[in-house]
Amino acid sequence: MTPTITAFAHSPDGGRGLARDMRVRWALEEAGQPYSVRYLSFADLKEPGYYAQHPFGQIPSYEEGDLVLFESGAIVLHIAQQHAQLLPEDPNARARGIAWMFAALNSIEPPIWEWTMATVLESDQSWYEQRQHILQERVRARLEQFSRRLGQADWIEDQFSVSDLLVITVLRILKESTLLAEYPNLSAYVARGEARPAFKRAFAAQFAAFTGQVPAD
Repeated sequence: MTPTITAFAHSPDGGRGLARDMRVRWALEEAGQPYSVRYLSFADLKEPGYYAQHPFGQIPSYEEGDLVLFESGAIVLHIAQQHAQLLPEDPNARARGIAWMFAALNSIEPPIWEWTMATVLESDQSWYEQRQHILQERVRARLEQFSRRLGQADWIEDQFSVSDLLVITVLRILKESTLLAEYPNLSAYVARGEARPAFKRAFAAQFAAFTGQVPAD
């Protein structure tokens, strides 16, 4: 059965592939799984019918027959559990891969997201510069830790998996800042992910939905 995901009809990410449906699109593309997209306005997200599907009124949700899921990490894990190429076959490596999925969303993303939101929403506050310094140092601490762990390896395990997919989608939030560039191995890691054909297909689909155009290579 072809799953259906939800996405913004007009994404606030400006077509940069940062909205969280991108994670699900990428996983489905890596799996070779056809899917359809239901585009919703911000008003649609607050409708009772959508709250029944996603209790927090956010993007994305996932429908597959009688199954309805929310939270991008849970959706990506569900997809990975159905498609062997997205998680290692070795039980220990598979468990580590799932642990890194949690780490991407619970350890790496929160300080990045907090810094991003402060940049967008707090720039007119008198304490903005001081808080920015504090938040940037929290981001750097996580980047330093992950940079040491990754080293010069191509991927977290021997082969690309959904743990890389989630970490890379989180790190891409920093692409327009100078923070990621301070860690060349992480910049190269993100670039390897973006070079994957499945990523390019997912990005093109999200970009086209936002702009009506196909992105330039």
